[in-house]
This record gives sequence, structure tokens and C-alpha cells, in this order.
Amino acid sequence: MPKMGESIQEATIINWLKQVGDFVDFEEIILEVATDKVDSEVPSPVAGIITEIFFQKNDVVAVGSVLATIVESQKSKVESNEILNVEQRTTNVEVSKNLKPDPSNSEQAKQTLNKKNSETFLSPLIISIAQKENLSIEELQTISGSGTDGRIQKSDVYGYLKNRKYPIASRKSEVEGRKENAFPTPKINFVEGKDSIVEMDRMRNMIANHMVYSKQTSPHVTSFIEVDVTNLVAWREENKDKFLNEFGEKLTFTPIFIDAVAKAIVDFPMINVSVNGNKIIVHNDINIGMATALPSGNLIVPVVTNADRKTLLELAKSVNHLANSSRNNKLKPDEVQGSTFTISNVGTFGSLMGTPIINQPEVAILAFGIIKKRPEVITTKKGEEIAIRSMMYLSLSFDHRVVDGFLGGSFLRKVGDYLENFKG
Repeated sequence: MPKMGESIQEATIINWLKQVGDFVDFEEIILEVATDKVDSEVPSPVAGIITEIFFQKNDVVAVGSVLATIVESQKSKVESNEILNVEQRTTNVEVSKNLKPDPSNSEQAKQTLNKKNSETFLSPLIISIAQKENLSIEELQTISGSGTDGRIQKSDVYGYLKNRKYPIASRKSEVEGRKENAFPTPKINFVEGKDSIVEMDRMRNMIANHMVYSKQTSPHVTSFIEVDVTNLVAWREENKDKFLNEFGEKLTFTPIFIDAVAKAIVDFPMINVSVNGNKIIVHNDINIGMATALPSGNLIVPVVTNADRKTLLELAKSVNHLANSSRNNKLKPDEVQGSTFTISNVGTFGSLMGTPIINQPEVAILAFGIIKKRPEVITTKKGEEIAIRSMMYLSLSFDHRVVDGFLGGSFLRKVGDYLENFKG
């Protein structure tokens, strides 16, 4: 299993494109895997014949684990298949024994527990959460898994922790107490023949878990300001065709928004942080995630790295590339991780404003509402006048554990100032 980013420790197998006995060429795609960020294809590192596959569809596999054995062969696909049973059977057994993962390796091997006389797989992510929350292995065994074959998922652990009682007298009493005191699940009225059931796809399920986790983790506060972007809109309208003709890039509002946010983060670096227990991690790099809608209706957050060091042209190139890759499902793993601050352009969908949920482990997210023309009272050299202006609402949701009203409001106002005073 290849490493697909600094923070990625495991991946789920979506589909095997090749099976045991198949010949594969060098760099031919043999399987598809998924992380909590993006789907990826895994190519073969050699040309040869697949002799053994160690993990199956839907298995969660640690980075570095051996997925399959491939016996190298320089012969053609037809020739290799013809001589496989005659020349390589004995050799394959020896090679497979050497390459098969060692179950005693705790970092790469599956870890199992006896739970009601069945095997329950604990992924590295679940073990990491358990260690952080001081959950014992015995206590983990009491959690009912909602995944395939009863596998415990991240949402199961956080759901358990939400209702966990302290101190725990015993596993039995804790579980029974939770059941007795839990709020009953509201009944859903389902009309047979009229209503329908749609299963959440993998990405929607991950989004749901991530959003619930964010609300449970960060006390959300949202501040709003209104910004006059008349000059910005006029500048873009005047220059977008020139920009396209000269540089071959579309000039949308998004790179302009990112430019303003990056500059404001430089002024208020404590908005560009993450929380780790009682420590605040201040990020040096300013990597702006941009919430992007996919054709399926799901959301993904590709990242513009080092946004404060890029020119408007470089930002436009990055934004256009990421947006196109998102729509065509061509994003690379490195392009959807490492964000330190996220923006969401809710105005694209006609929304006046929004109160977005923080993209963990960040501490703030900024939403840009729709730009609307309306009469406003402005001050000119002649005094106060009514004029048609292009107005937009900005809303900043922030984590009140580490961002107070002064920092959140000051940062938001600074973003507005950069937009109102934009000169290109």
C-alpha cells in the first residue's frame, strides 16, 4: 500500500482490477483504493504475474502493507500464462512466503479482538483514537460496529464517547446504563410505495462523520459583515477577457477571494492554527482549502498551497486546475490535504450567506455569499447619496476554544477591507 500523503495512515480497497493468475504490465493499474480524502489508482511496480492477493474489497489496509505478490516476468502475457503452472509454481510458493506480511508486525498487520466469539478488525485509525481518548481494548469491545462485518468505524467510537459515563464501574453496568438513559431515537414515518430509501455512498458517509465530529469537537461561533465589492466587480468585468486572452486562464472571483484571505492571515496568524490537546499549533504555511461541489452533489476540499506567495495569475491557475480536476475526479491525494484554512463560496448556489461547519483540524472557515446589486447610502464629496452598489455578506465560523470574538471579528473585517480596496 503506497503512502498517499503525510497524514494518510491507511486506505480502503475499492476494487481489484486484476486477479490471481493475471499478467500485468509495468505501471498498469491493478487496483483502486480510497482514503478519507480521495480515490486513487495503484499501478504495478513490475511486469509479471499476480500469484497471491492478501486483502479483498472493503478491507482497510495500513500504509506499507503488502497487497499482493507479483512474480516478475519479461515474457509476453500469452507466454507467461502458458508456462505459469509448469515453470513458476514452486518458485511462487517460496516468493509468496517471503513477501507475505508478518502477522506479528503491529504497525502493518491487522489487529483483531475476540468479540462475542467473532473477529473484529481494529484499523490503525480506531486504535489511535482509542489511545488518545484512553479507551482500553476491553472497552472498545463493547462498541457495536456499523461497518462491514461489524467493523468499528470512527463514527461508532465518537458516538460511544459522547454517551460515555465516568467513572466506569464495569463494562456491563456502563453499557446497560447507557441504554437506559439514552434519548430514544425519533420514529421515522416511512410510507411503503411512496417513500424511497437511498443508501449513502462512501463519500457522503465520510462527509457526514466529519461534520458530526467537527460539531462535537469545536464550539462554533459565527460572525457576519457586509462588504461593498463594487470596485472589485467592475475591475473583474473589465479585465476578465484580457486575462483569458493573455494568459489562457479564466478569471473567477475565487482567486481574488483567496488572495484577500491569505493577506488577512498574514496580518492575523493566530487564525491559521490547529488545536492538539492543550497546545495550539501555529502553521507557517498558508494553505487555503476551497470547498468544491462535485457532480454527484458531494463536496470535496482541494487545497491551494502557499497562497500568500502566489500572484493573482498563479492563484487563478491553481483554482482552475483544482476545480477542473474535482469535476473530472482527477484530483491527486496531495491536492486534497494540508489545508490550514478553508473558504466556501455559498453565493455560487444563490445563497445570501451561510454558516459553514469548520473543516477539522482547522479553527475557522469563511463563507462568501452572493453578490447582489442594491441601493445603498454612500458618502461622497457632495455628501450622502443613494447609489447602486454590489454588496456581499461574509460569514466566519470559528472555534471559540482558541479564537475569541476580537480575533475572529478583526480577521473578518480585514478580509472585507482587502476586498473593498482591491485594485488588481
